[in-house]
Amino acid sequence: MNQLNVLRAANYPRMPWKNGGGSTEEITRDAGTGLDGFGWRLSIADIGESGGFSTFAGYQRVITVLQGAGMTLTVDGQATRPLLPLDPFAFSGESQVSCALLGGAIRDFNLIYAPDRYNARLQWLEGEQRFFSSASTLLIFSVAQQVQVELGNSAPEVLGLHDCLQLDGNSGLLEVVVAGQCCVIELTVV
Repeated sequence: MNQLNVLRAANYPRMPWKNGGGSTEEITRDAGTGLDGFGWRLSIADIGESGGFSTFAGYQRVITVLQGAGMTLTVDGQATRPLLPLDPFAFSGESQVSCALLGGAIRDFNLIYAPDRYNARLQWLEGEQRFFSSASTLLIFSVAQQVQVELGNSAPEVLGLHDCLQLDGNSGLLEVVVAGQCCVIELTVV
């Protein structure tokens, strides 16, 4: 049975980084508490200065700058391209990672998932888009003041800035229509 939740940005709990260097607003996760036991997790981090990232052995990470000029990562000794707003970048959670900010503080959006438990697809959309998803978990994260989401024949949901729609338990091919700038994440159990 499908379970639909609209998560509001004003209610996201703040939790410390694993390495103690800052804090994160946790949007949602599949299970566990603190920094343990989850198969996937979405969060927003505020990065005020260049420095190291926490490691998450056994996980894959996808990071996207939301606000600010951007950053460059060094992943296991290799520099990345400049990561500008809404330009996602994936790397292993086991990697040694540090960031150099390109022009001051940033906010970033993070998907961390266990690839031995989930397949994940992340894409940024703009304007009105129609697509079909068979993912068991569908997450739609708004980066606009208003994003409208229609799932199948259900009534439209309206998301504000950084709100997230979470649909769990999808078992069929679901028609999805989004209007506005957002990130769509599809997670399927391996």
